[in-house]
Amino acid sequence: MAKTNSKVNIKPVAGTQNRVVVEAAAAEEKTASGIIIPDTAKEKPQRGKVIAISDKDDKGNKPEVQVGDTVLYGKYAGTEVQVEGKDYLIMRESDIFAIV
Repeated sequence: MAKTNSKVNIKPVAGTQNRVVVEAAAAEEKTASGIIIPDTAKEKPQRGKVIAISDKDDKGNKPEVQVGDTVLYGKYAGTEVQVEGKDYLIMRESDIFAIV
């Protein structure tokens, strides 16, 4: 069975590659100098927390990331889904660049 955060009822299916469910971090509201960023100028976050992972891919490889890891991923990585009013990304593990 896929590992998942008990708060969320999402279990990714691996297939040919491991899948990961990520809760994206909130977009920056202000710049470092205190200027408020309007909604139209906010960029998609590229950082998030791993909420769930698949068990293994078709080749038996386990995911390198763990539930609870904070990860960096590509700007256009994953598929956005909404579950119980919260937004998540489901992506291939290969779309993750780093664990921070």
